[in-house]
Amino acid sequence: MPREGTGPDFIEALARGLEVIAAFEPHRPSMTLAEVATATKLARPTARRILLTLEELGYVRTAERGYSLTPRVLELGVAYVRSMGLWDVARPHLEKLVGQTHESCSIAQLDGSDIVYVARVSVPKIVSLAVQIGTRFPALPTSLGKVLLAALAPDDLDAALAQPTRSGLVPRWRPGRAERDAELREVRARGWALTDEQLTLGIRSVAAPLRDGAGRVIASVNVNCHAAETPVDRLVGHHLPLLLQAAGDISADFARLQDVPHVEVPAASGDRA
Repeated sequence: MPREGTGPDFIEALARGLEVIAAFEPHRPSMTLAEVATATKLARPTARRILLTLEELGYVRTAERGYSLTPRVLELGVAYVRSMGLWDVARPHLEKLVGQTHESCSIAQLDGSDIVYVARVSVPKIVSLAVQIGTRFPALPTSLGKVLLAALAPDDLDAALAQPTRSGLVPRWRPGRAERDAELREVRARGWALTDEQLTLGIRSVAAPLRDGAGRVIASVNVNCHAAETPVDRLVGHHLPLLLQAAGDISADFARLQDVPHVEVPAASGDRA
């Protein structure tokens, strides 16, 4: 996050506050004032004022060894998902897909070189990586990420992958440019992506794009399975056709939602508080 903006309307204090929230990661759910200041490169008095402000607003609480986030922070991410209407559209289709495959299914969007999970219906299985709304992984070694990266123009692809991952993970598959481009060309040509333990051992998945009414790829949806339980033939032969159907249905419903006219009726003067 830039510490200084490019115009006179940039609010540095807001940027610093968001930076403090982002500093709390899975491996450090609580931090002391000194740790927050170090992580954000802020002066301790500044970090303290921000933490106290966030605490008063309900986004931070005092923890055993300093400070931790509260569940209210989830409202920031949920507001984004709800504003798109994507979850309301996708939920019944994801639930149906989970019922057909008996595997967890997720939707993700691209953020720099990472994917971020924005919707998920899971089944109770032991996997090597925990996934929840807001989880991020490096995009390239995931089926969800391959679909999203394949939809980018060459310059946009280079710009996205030039950004360092914020996931904290080192994937097993780290291809050179030629191998990467060949993989994304294949994804682009067939319309879906497969990953077979490229992110980490034990995880295998297929993904397909979700599109808006103009045909633009806005997200991706996948079926995820444990490599020891589900062979590639089963994943591609049985789960993939169901996934492609679900992706088409979600995209069609989302396009219809976008086409619904939205009219705002101004409140009468007497109705205003």
